[in-house]
Amino acid sequence: MKVVALVGCPNVGKSTLFNRLTKTRDALVADFPGLTRDRKYGRALYDGREYIVIDTGGIAEDAEQPSDLTNRMTSQALLAIDECDVVLFMVDARAGIMPGDYSVADYIRRSGKPCAVVANKIDGLDPDIAGTDFYALGLGEVYQTAVVHGRGVNILLEEVIAPILREEGPLDSDIPEVDEDDPFAEPPSEWEQGFAFLDNVPVDRTGGGFDWHAFREAQRAQAKGEMSEEEKQKIAESTKTPFADLPIKFALVGKPNVGKSTLTNRMLGEERVVVADMPGTTRDSIYIPLEREGQKYIVIDTAGVRKRRKVNEAIEKFSIVKTLKAIEDCNVAILVIDAREHITDQDLSLLSFIIDSGRSLVIAVNKWDGLTQEFKDEIKRELELRLGFVDFARVHFISALHGTGVGNLFESINEAYESATRRNSSSLLNRILSTAVQEHEPPVSGGRRIKLKYAHAGGYNPPRIIIHGNKVSKMPDSYKRYLINCYRKSLKIMGTPVILEFKEGENPYANEKPAQKRLTQSKLRAQRRQAETERRYARAAQKAERASNRAVAEAKRTGSGLVLKKRPKAKSGNK
Repeated sequence: MKVVALVGCPNVGKSTLFNRLTKTRDALVADFPGLTRDRKYGRALYDGREYIVIDTGGIAEDAEQPSDLTNRMTSQALLAIDECDVVLFMVDARAGIMPGDYSVADYIRRSGKPCAVVANKIDGLDPDIAGTDFYALGLGEVYQTAVVHGRGVNILLEEVIAPILREEGPLDSDIPEVDEDDPFAEPPSEWEQGFAFLDNVPVDRTGGGFDWHAFREAQRAQAKGEMSEEEKQKIAESTKTPFADLPIKFALVGKPNVGKSTLTNRMLGEERVVVADMPGTTRDSIYIPLEREGQKYIVIDTAGVRKRRKVNEAIEKFSIVKTLKAIEDCNVAILVIDAREHITDQDLSLLSFIIDSGRSLVIAVNKWDGLTQEFKDEIKRELELRLGFVDFARVHFISALHGTGVGNLFESINEAYESATRRNSSSLLNRILSTAVQEHEPPVSGGRRIKLKYAHAGGYNPPRIIIHGNKVSKMPDSYKRYLINCYRKSLKIMGTPVILEFKEGENPYANEKPAQKRLTQSKLRAQRRQAETERRYARAAQKAERASNRAVAEAKRTGSGLVLKKRPKAKSGNK
């Protein structure tokens, strides 16, 4: 797969072009120099052929930030040039050639990589002279663009990126149209596997690739004995390791300057992200693939989250939003705590957001090296006191700088992920519920005992158990915690929260209260008297009707005169 690197001085529009090529909003964009600091990878598609785009930080001296940070940002950009197949050297057409442009041009020239100069921000300038100064860099053709409005981007794609992509094969526009019913027609181009981490989406898409219907059918066939030994073994392996075809996403979250980026580099074994001894170095969430002992992971390095009253810059607000989105996207969140600063309220706020998001949790107490034994004992007592409500999470004492205890984090990540995605049958959940009720019955509410009937699984990642019964809306929190502990102990769930949902059947007489239907004895006697009066009037009317009919019949038989069945009423005054 071809790789395109975007390099240049700060604030020339690299992140804006990155978002336009990838058709995403993954890269932070603002009218602020030095916003991007790490290499950010994205996947783009042009004419049926995909490629990788690398967004880099600006290469220039900045008096407002430490020189060490500037050097590390520059090294990240130079590494992107070494990795790519073509370099898009972006410059500012309004500012003209800047001193840093010559040094970048010299490095690109020494690398020998194909390069195109992109003169951005030409809107409002004379198109005949805009960007002509950059021919002096000696890097070939200069392409005029206004990326924020999309001007010149299509020409850049057709003349620079398309020739590079054709080296791997023809584009869709190069292939003549064929009949879809032709059996010899080439299949449509598909995105290459292995770069799913660049989508920046939750990994459990379409249920993590798990076909629940097929799984249930296989279970029924196994129960009937209609399955071979090979199929049984395959089903058993798929049950033990669900989502096995997808990598595990874990995010490193915490306050600023607690060692998240240092821990990321230690896990990767390379200087992948910029690390500096100053808070707020990382400003965006960086997704990085990792493979360890045959298991694929995606490491998400996030920006530090401070208290709201301390956040003044708009850039930091966007960084916090990206961090919270990364927590929702990941499978396992690693909360990094600075041992030298104890446990703060901000750590508890982040912990609460992780639990509310339903993510699995691992706690890493960093900077553990160099502390006295007395101070370590004090930290452990504080952990038990303030984090007792998350007793399901593993706690590791590590040193990201020296690597002490970092390897043990992967064991807890795998354990938490397996616990969160494990499938449990309804029969097993019902047996655990029955045992829990026998050991400790539900309490009495309103003179009647709460009854729990049956349970079944309602979802995974995190595990969700639905319990049906009567009067479950009156269930106290203490008994809910008792049931959660019973399920956690019986199912050996570690590192992930367990969510219980209670449901009860609808009462058809819920809106008809018995007190409204009950009548007093006096009302019942009045109803009987009214009914008897109506019956007497009805009998009298029937008797009068029969007498009138007999009189009419007698008049017709004897011819004695005309008898009206209904005689008109006499007018007033007539006698």
